[in-house]
Amino acid sequence: MRLSRRLAAVLVLAAAPLMAAAQQLTVSAAASLTDAFREIGTRFEAVKPGTTVRFNFAASGVLIQQILQGAPVDVFVSADQETMDRGVKEKVLDAATRRDFTSNSLVMVTPMAGAPTLSRIADLTRPEVKRVAIGKLATVPVGRYTKQSLEAAKVWEAVEPKFVFADSVRQVLDYVARGEVEAGFVYRTDAELMKDKVRVVLTARDHAPVTYPAAVVTDSRQPALAREFVAFLSSAEAQSILGRYGFGKHD
Repeated sequence: MRLSRRLAAVLVLAAAPLMAAAQQLTVSAAASLTDAFREIGTRFEAVKPGTTVRFNFAASGVLIQQILQGAPVDVFVSADQETMDRGVKEKVLDAATRRDFTSNSLVMVTPMAGAPTLSRIADLTRPEVKRVAIGKLATVPVGRYTKQSLEAAKVWEAVEPKFVFADSVRQVLDYVARGEVEAGFVYRTDAELMKDKVRVVLTARDHAPVTYPAAVVTDSRQPALAREFVAFLSSAEAQSILGRYGFGKHD
């Protein structure tokens, strides 16, 4: 009996460092960050041995709603400031940890083959353009950037009947790549991922700057580790990865 107790004690003590070192970090991030963040997550795990980063990618509005409903998340990363503002206002995000770390640009894309030749936003009003994909305004930041740009060009009302609303920027990209719409609005980084299937027609203007903020979730189970991840996003290594995927530096 005494030997068994000693053996059990030894096993517990041996396991203790492993248990302490093993940490899981859950990061909910905007869909446009998917590819870059998977690589960044791998690098963060390398510099923080024993850490596992688990990602949840979706539209920013969907993600903040999940957090508001109590989803166990440690870090939230949005594709716009408006969604982050909402989380801070609702006190589900720690405002003191909020950091902008990268930027992007909005582009209009058409299918590589079989689409009408477009060169201006005003061309979306032409009769041969029957469907235009944009993100859902309530939950997808790229949809709101698109609306701002089309309103500035004074074509929003004329093009509105043609809209096909998508659940994320990646779904907009898929609609265009498959030729299901004549045009769509995505981030430049997304268009780069399918440059063999979509053509960038123009860079949209007259919308709020596309900047990405990150913050620690107030109820994070790993607040210290979460703060380290947010800080890592501004590191030279993470910025290099983001740059390779076409993201810009945050001014």
